[in-house]
Amino acid sequence: MWPATSISFTAVDPTCFSAGPGSLLLLLVLNLLLCKNVAASPACAGGAANCRLSLQDLFTRAVALSDNIYKVAEDTFRDFQKTYATGQEFISRAINSCHTSSIPTPADKDQALNTKSGTLLSTVRGLLRSWEDPLQHLTTTVRDMKEFPADLIRRVQEIEYKTHQLREGMEKIIKQVETGVVNNDIFAAWSRLSSLQKGDKNSRLVGFYNLFHCLRRDTNKVDNFLKILKCKLVHEGSC
Repeated sequence: MWPATSISFTAVDPTCFSAGPGSLLLLLVLNLLLCKNVAASPACAGGAANCRLSLQDLFTRAVALSDNIYKVAEDTFRDFQKTYATGQEFISRAINSCHTSSIPTPADKDQALNTKSGTLLSTVRGLLRSWEDPLQHLTTTVRDMKEFPADLIRRVQEIEYKTHQLREGMEKIIKQVETGVVNNDIFAAWSRLSSLQKGDKNSRLVGFYNLFHCLRRDTNKVDNFLKILKCKLVHEGSC
């Protein structure tokens, strides 16, 4: 969940107290207790409905999260490649296309800057949605591979968890932007679960290699697109 920062205060109705000599003291004690509870409680504890982060804060958190996800995905792919994907024969068996290749994305920064914000938001959300199913299966499957070290399993679990957090944050951003043109239909189905489960060991390693490669590619795209969206929507295009 994305914690918010505003705090709701409960008003104390002065008419609840009679005008006796102890009323002022009682009101003072209640106010002190209220301030103590507020100071000890996290902001917007319990996810209060009236809590709302600014668009700048939402983007700051989203960019920090996406940047971290990409770095973990990059490290995971690099270490996997170094440990398991050695030799030209292995690389030649790998599939170059990713399941998200059907989602149109800007090819470079200039194209992204010239893309409408609503379209770019749709693209980011579509990429994140398209990775929900593969990441769930990946997290489950890596635990069954005795060859994989605990650190690799931990990284995959971290990516899945933080990607879910990022999806929640994107929904909040989209609600605030209210572009009216955000397409919710962008989605690319993943159908390569068998490549992680069936065949010999090398065949399964090729399946993992492909998935880690595509994960690194798409997390990089999401990270770059979010930074450009923050520039366009928060800093009014002064990129």
